[in-house]
Amino acid sequence: MKRILEQFVFFSFLRAAYWYAKRDEAIGSKSCILPQLRLLESICYFCTMGKIVALDFGLKRTGIAMTDALRIIASPLTTIDSANILVFLTELTNQHEIDVLVLGIPKTLGNEDTHITQNVYLLKDALQQAFPKHKIALVDERFTSKMAMQSMVDNGMKKKQRKEKGMVDQISAAIILQSYLEQIR
Repeated sequence: MKRILEQFVFFSFLRAAYWYAKRDEAIGSKSCILPQLRLLESICYFCTMGKIVALDFGLKRTGIAMTDALRIIASPLTTIDSANILVFLTELTNQHEIDVLVLGIPKTLGNEDTHITQNVYLLKDALQQAFPKHKIALVDERFTSKMAMQSMVDNGMKKKQRKEKGMVDQISAAIILQSYLEQIR
């Protein structure tokens, strides 16, 4: 509780400093230094920014990854049954401030739809209805499963762990999320 109170006081101070800097800039006061204003704008932006969640949708299970609060690191979160996506995301959005939901869109090498692509579009429509205030983004997910398997090999995971398909789905979701983060930077 003490930590939350400290953060509240700190962010309140930053918002007040930002407001005074904007006011000084508006009236043409020389006391406002523009680089400090830009720094305060950046800090206030990061303080109010929500996390991003990525989904690697499959007909049986879905891998889920999430960023940290500053949207720097994409981490595998969990794997769930695909039938429970909306329930899980509702609980997740109640626990965390989430702004964007990213869906991996499966395509063939020739950039054509696969047998799962239509299901992803249906999921996108369902997510837009269930979470109207959230941005829903689509990211090409070609080769993410192969990249996830290679990542597991490179990190020294044992063969038994690599056979766990849920882990592959989680890492694939993290790769999709990292791809999205690189697109928006």
